[in-house]
Amino acid sequence: MAKQEPQSSDEKKPINRREFLNFAWLVSLGFLSVNIAGLTYLFAMPRFKEGEFGGTITIGKPSQLPGVDAGPENFPKVKFWLSNTTEGTLALYKVCTHLGCLFNWKDQEFKFVCPCHGSQFQKNGDYIQGPAPRSLDRFVMQAIDPASGEVLAQTPADGGPMPLPANPDAVIRVNTGSRITGKSHG
Repeated sequence: MAKQEPQSSDEKKPINRREFLNFAWLVSLGFLSVNIAGLTYLFAMPRFKEGEFGGTITIGKPSQLPGVDAGPENFPKVKFWLSNTTEGTLALYKVCTHLGCLFNWKDQEFKFVCPCHGSQFQKNGDYIQGPAPRSLDRFVMQAIDPASGEVLAQTPADGGPMPLPANPDAVIRVNTGSRITGKSHG
């Protein structure tokens, strides 16, 4: 009788079809997971650039702001009105607090009026009348010393006007990524 030699454990069996398909499925699932994770990470990262809505916009020096007696200045690309009052300067979000319509400044009436449902707001964004549930939302503003980078003035936490700094060379910036909700009137 011929003696059978035991198979060595170093010998590899050929992979069968089922094992190959399972392996291929797991590898493709792994690649899909890595791709989805990478895209999710990239989507979640903010990509706001200087001068775009959601980022920080440089307005200029205090002397370049509209006068206290003048109407507010419209910044349509970045969706806000720059309003200068006796108390200070405000960056008012250009979306009505009622249903999200874009409101306009009416020079004849010296107030903001929403064309959709008639909500009205003062030059400082305070509610006058209409279906809007609150005053206008505001963006955070800062006055920065260009030499040192020091913040000379900033919008208060309650969204009130930012007092203008004494430094005439200060740079006024508006952060459209930081919005303060308007005060409720009811």
